[in-house]
Amino acid sequence: MNHQFVIGNPFFTLFSFMIVCFACFTLFSMIGYPPSGSKIVAFSRKFGSSFVFGLGVWAMHVLAIFGSTYPLVLDWTMLYTLLCCMALTYASISVYESAWPGLMRKVLSSLLLAVGSTTLHYLNLLGSPVKSYELDHYLFMVSIIAAFLGALVAFNLYESRGKDGKLISSLILGLSMIIMHTIGMQAMKVEYVNVYTTDSMNDSMMLMSFLLGIATMLIFSFCLSTWMFSRKYSMVDANYKLLVENSLDTIAIIKEGKWQYFNPSGLRMFEADSEHELIGESIYDFLHEKHHEEIRQLLGDEENEDLLRQKPVELDWRTVHGKLLHTELVRTSTSHTGSLAYQVIIRDISERKKNEELLINSEKLYIAGQLAAGIAHEIRNPLTSLKGFLQLIASGRSNNHYYEIMKSELIRIESIVSELLMLSKPQVYQLCYRDVRPIMAESVTLLETQAIMHNIEIRLNMAAEPLYVFGVENQIKQVFINVIKNAIEAMASGGLILITLELAQKARIVIRIQDEGPGIAKEQLSKIGQPFYTTKDRGTGLGLMVTYKIVDNHLGSIKADSIMGKGTTFIIQLPYRKDPEENT
Repeated sequence: MNHQFVIGNPFFTLFSFMIVCFACFTLFSMIGYPPSGSKIVAFSRKFGSSFVFGLGVWAMHVLAIFGSTYPLVLDWTMLYTLLCCMALTYASISVYESAWPGLMRKVLSSLLLAVGSTTLHYLNLLGSPVKSYELDHYLFMVSIIAAFLGALVAFNLYESRGKDGKLISSLILGLSMIIMHTIGMQAMKVEYVNVYTTDSMNDSMMLMSFLLGIATMLIFSFCLSTWMFSRKYSMVDANYKLLVENSLDTIAIIKEGKWQYFNPSGLRMFEADSEHELIGESIYDFLHEKHHEEIRQLLGDEENEDLLRQKPVELDWRTVHGKLLHTELVRTSTSHTGSLAYQVIIRDISERKKNEELLINSEKLYIAGQLAAGIAHEIRNPLTSLKGFLQLIASGRSNNHYYEIMKSELIRIESIVSELLMLSKPQVYQLCYRDVRPIMAESVTLLETQAIMHNIEIRLNMAAEPLYVFGVENQIKQVFINVIKNAIEAMASGGLILITLELAQKARIVIRIQDEGPGIAKEQLSKIGQPFYTTKDRGTGLGLMVTYKIVDNHLGSIKADSIMGKGTTFIIQLPYRKDPEENT
């Protein structure tokens, strides 16, 4: 059988190659954009690229028939084979854009694309009633392998070069489709039942030419639209890259647990001389071991995408030279070389962490100084008693009962001094299980004298059962002292401070500290906890800022409710933790 498509009439070969290359170019253009959060948009993009590619392969097949001695008959078989090719192409794109391992993903997507295109070719040849056919199995396998290898090479080039490899990938894939069709025309010889007359052939040719013209126009229009959109996207992408390159924060791309991109700020932050020290390396080699599970969950959570964009996560990293970095990280999904990846913004907060520690220690010393006057008065009373008893003993009027009283007074002085030293001296923070009831009782004891001096009564109501938290005892005590001290200072005319501790639902310990002060206006309530914001004449605003930070570090919450003229209530919630020692 004389196939002019192969040995003559190069116009058909050139025109079909051009059409299928345009279809391939559109395919690579439409799979190269970041995945959208909308399922409808993602489906439309993949469906459009599948439709254009299937239409391009179908047009190439029609031109192959034009250039051969096979009859060209329009029937429903062509529609079925076109839909089959589109479905397999859609599956190929879905696999290529999935999170599967690289080699498996590219091999399977290339195989699906090859099967789709060869299916359209061979089933169309067998669409009309067939008397007999011969299939050269060797050439049949060669045609499938040619389509598969062409698709695999094209996908590899596109993934390695990105947008720069789109044109060469389209040419390679288009050439493989032409080779597959050329070999396929030689692999199958078909003898049809019906003998078509010149008139019937002309009618089919006219209708097929019309449909081919429409298909060609659709392919060219899709290709032109995607080219224009791609050009516009490239301009936006260039501006975006300019912002990324000049950003002071680290902007990086993570794919399959490895670094794929670093901006210059990131290289400086991680103390790398070149990107080769980081690109391709596992992120877990630089991340502190305690955050490994956290980052795995962070990079696998697609359901809370919007929340993860807004909420930074604190992580500790190590630089190339082993220096520890305290950072905040925000991540978002993106696309890298046609598949799912994650873009992360990392901000170095090491200096901020140091300043927060200094601020907390500074505030503790400030509070200790404020308490010094009240504590001195508190110590003076037992010292006066001790002095009197010593004078009685020196005069010979000794009594065993005196020794017990003197011992209790000395213990009281020792406890007050110990509490003051614990508050003022920097401590090594060690997380442990502690009952907040004795912590609150000790805080009230420290402030009791100051409250009495202001004609204030502190009433303490605590739950009968232990209320355990897992945290730093000194910091929790500092929270209680800050809030109670503010309540005392707010009640210039005296009154009552009511403190309640209880266990609420959902395993939360609720501490309410209610005063009878003048109250706080609504516009001021929203600013409480901000640095240097205070309602006092001579305050700094740092006390409540430190308080809010400590509560947040203990995974708790704090808020203030106030009624003007009646008072303010601070509500502190901390997670309840059952002490494991109680179960042993």
